[in-house]
Order: sequence, then C-alpha cells, then structure tokens
Amino acid sequence: MNKKKVFIIAEAGVNHNGSIELAKKLIDVAADSGADAVKFQSFRANMLVGVSAEKAEYQKKTSGENESQYQMLKRLELDQSEHQILIDYSRANKIQFLSTPFDSYSVDMLNNFMIPIFKIPSGEITNLPYLKHVGKLNKDVILSTGMAEIFEIADAINILTSSGLKRERITILHATTEYPCPIHEVNLRAMETIKKTFDLKVGYSDHTIGIEVSLAAVALGACVIEKHFTLDRSMDGPDHKASIEPDELKAMVNAIRNIERALGDGVKKPSQSELKNIGVARKSLVAFVDIKKGEIFSEDNICAKRPGYGVSPMRWNEVIGKTACRDYAIDEQIEL
Repeated sequence: MNKKKVFIIAEAGVNHNGSIELAKKLIDVAADSGADAVKFQSFRANMLVGVSAEKAEYQKKTSGENESQYQMLKRLELDQSEHQILIDYSRANKIQFLSTPFDSYSVDMLNNFMIPIFKIPSGEITNLPYLKHVGKLNKDVILSTGMAEIFEIADAINILTSSGLKRERITILHATTEYPCPIHEVNLRAMETIKKTFDLKVGYSDHTIGIEVSLAAVALGACVIEKHFTLDRSMDGPDHKASIEPDELKAMVNAIRNIERALGDGVKKPSQSELKNIGVARKSLVAFVDIKKGEIFSEDNICAKRPGYGVSPMRWNEVIGKTACRDYAIDEQIEL
C-alpha cells in the first residue's frame, strides 16, 4: 500500500452473484473509478457456516428467507480457477486484486496466489486459530473491527504479532457490522480512539448509504477506505442494497483524492498561489492627513490602509512618536 495516499478498496464482495462475467464487470467498474484495489470474498461454505445456520436479518430482507445461510453462501462461492481468472483480469485492467478469506483453506489459496494484503473480516476477529494462521504469513494485514470492543482488538493484535506478523504491517479498520449501517451508529470518532490506543494506521470500512462518511473518515486521518459497490442496487443478493453504484464509486474516489490533496503537509505557511495576494490584501502605515516635515507621527495623523507593500502596521508602536523626515500627502506610505 502507498503510505502517502489513501488506499481505496472497491469492495465487490459477493455482488457478482456467483457469475464470473458479472465479477468481471465489477472489476471494470472498479478500475474505471480509479480505486486502488477491487476486493472479493473467498470462502468454502462448508468451512464457514453450519448447514442449519440462519441468515442475518439484513440477508433475509435482501435475499429472502427460503434458503439457509449455507445455501446462500454455497451459490456465491468462487473456486480456485475462478479466482485465477479474476486475478488475471484485474491485472489486465491495472487494478490490484484482493479477497477476504473466511477460512484456513482460503487463506492458503490466496497465499499461493501471492496476494500481498490479507483482509481479516470483522467476524474473524475472535477466531484465534484463524488469526494465528494469517499472522504466520507476515503479510500486510487489514483488520476490520465491526462488533468489536477495544480489548478484543488488542487480543487480535497480540495473536497476530505473537504468530510472526510485524506490528507495523497492521492497519485497523473501524466498521459497524450492519448493512446498511444507520448513520447515527457510525461513531466515526472510534477510529480516532483506535489510532490513539494502538498507534497503528487506521481506516474505515463503510457500510452506510452514500459516500459522505467515507469522506469524513479521510478528513479524520483514515489511510484506507473500503466501500461496497454494485452494478445496480436493485439486483437480487445480500449486499447490493447496502452498496453504491458505479457513478457514486467514481465520485467517492475523486472526492477522496481531492481531500487528501487539500489536507496537505500540515505546515502553516503561505501557499504558492496566495503569495501574490499578500501585498494586495494586507495593509501598510500611511498618512491619514497631510503631514509636514518635523511633525510627530501620532494616532491622529497615521493609519493602516492597503496595499501592504510598505511598513507593516505591526510596527505601529515603533512608528508612533517618531518625527517625519519629509512631507507626506494623504495615503502616502510612511517611511522609516
């Protein structure tokens, strides 16, 4: 990841609906938006969920109640050959391919594909053997923290680092695991709390409707932004309705790039473009009335007016009480 700019992840997730052709179209959209990476999800349904597990409430609303969570995930699996197709297609489109592994098999598969960044989903933050498995790889890790408390984040970091992962390779994402996330439950200041607590890079995984919270996160110091996107929010599937559409994704990326440029380096000094305006906007000490040689400069006969090419009004106390060395007409700049 480029340390100097926000790393933007266009989260395709399972919005491919099990179709490689649809997945390719999502990659096209992500690449066109200017995002740094397009991310999918890697899992084996039989390793991720029990056959009788119910769907989450938001999944029931978006994809029906007539199938189990296992059945839903089974039809959304991407096998190894399909991963290779999408990796190659991403490379051809000059966008980084990422995927979130939800089980040990998928961790190993992505590692064999030499995926450089491992995204740990919120649901695995309390999965000790999974965390150890990822930590041993010593790859860059993005850790999502939806549903987590501070002590759980600390525990996860300790497991990762004790397994071999260098601490500086961890980026922690604040997140709220609800789809869509209600705006009053975002609690974006928690991202700042995470940064202060762990002194690690932070970011935001955005499940809200719209793009404004992602932009606010960047302004607050997020170095990674992850956002679900889809070709069409009206499509059937568990995550489409909580995703943004192509035009919104492009607008978000453009806005983030503008914000990171606007944030600057933090040094307070005149910008290059405003240097030319200093003389125009600031003031100089001038004669308020006609002043004769030998008169004493006082509050009654001098004042500050534009332009600011002469003696600065900050030298007021130095000028008051001095004797005029020549005649001055009204508005003529005082000389010392």
